[in-house]
Amino acid sequence: MLLYAIKMLIGDRAKYIGIIIGLSFSAFIITQQSAILCGIMKRTFNFITDTSQVDIWVMDPSVQFVDDIKGMKETALYRVRSVEGIAWAVPMYKGLIPARTTNGTYQTSYLIGIDDPTLIGGPPKMLEGKITDLRFPGAVIVDKVGAATKLAPLKVGDTMELNDHRVYVAGICEVSRTFQSQPVIYTTYGRATLFTPMSRDMLSFILVKANKGIDPEILAKRITDYTGLAAYTTWGFQKLTMVYYAKYTGILVNFGVAILLGIIIGFAIVGQTFYNFTMDNLPYFGIFKAMGASNTLLVKMIVLQAMMVSAIGWGIGIGATALFGYSFQGTELSFALPFYLYFLSGFLIVTICLISAYFSIRKVTRLDPAIVFKS
Repeated sequence: MLLYAIKMLIGDRAKYIGIIIGLSFSAFIITQQSAILCGIMKRTFNFITDTSQVDIWVMDPSVQFVDDIKGMKETALYRVRSVEGIAWAVPMYKGLIPARTTNGTYQTSYLIGIDDPTLIGGPPKMLEGKITDLRFPGAVIVDKVGAATKLAPLKVGDTMELNDHRVYVAGICEVSRTFQSQPVIYTTYGRATLFTPMSRDMLSFILVKANKGIDPEILAKRITDYTGLAAYTTWGFQKLTMVYYAKYTGILVNFGVAILLGIIIGFAIVGQTFYNFTMDNLPYFGIFKAMGASNTLLVKMIVLQAMMVSAIGWGIGIGATALFGYSFQGTELSFALPFYLYFLSGFLIVTICLISAYFSIRKVTRLDPAIVFKS
């Protein structure tokens, strides 16, 4: 009988293809928009992810996200270092600075100043040059995208000006795209504080590594209690940044509407088409019932049909989404397809099909076989 259910489904080619197309388009919209949303939210904290050696980020208590820089006095570094359980704590400067190349290109860029002796907090991947080249006077490292686009043409050995200070490019690095997509320039902490306007509060972050066997969450709380500064684990700082962008920007609402539209399309197309398919095949269900088929068996037949089209439609939609993401690799498009999106989109598509099937099930289970034969 279950085989007959599949034959009934495939036999009505027009409705079968219509259901598949509707589900595929719905799965594509849901997954593609969710993937772009994930990509954008990931960009908001990519700088934190790139600084991989760190367990805890210490900052001013009023900081709301990674680019919300509130300077601290350098004495805060020594207070943090005095907390028990810390392996090391190093300073970091992060801020915006005007950059001008020799051909006159002007671009506001992110300046990252890392610890002078250890160079902890440097770029995650060097493409040209070495990170130790930062120890040469006036040396900076520029990210690949910034050097090739907004600061182009820029290569190793070229000179440029940072806030009227002459520097030379000692290396090219690769960093993850950030939310604002500004060029990223690395130098030492001491040099960064010379390039920027003088202030008593030049320290942006304190990067902390916990001793072996020390839980970073416990150590972060200990730092906060002892110093009065905000201390977050890497995940905690990422979460703080994501929550800020989700709460105070329209990103979540805009993409949420698009995802909801994909769900509505699925219900509108699939629900109506699947119900019409059931109505067209009502005489056959009546015959099956007259032959002794129970309501449970008929429900199984309809659920099997729903699960079959949902699997095919979801597979096509996911495939189209993956192809879309692959096609836009290396572009400005933010796209991330984590594994949990597969489960989320699959769950939504199956839900759409089962809810659509529910109305068909109600019609079939209430069907009186005698009415079918009378007609």
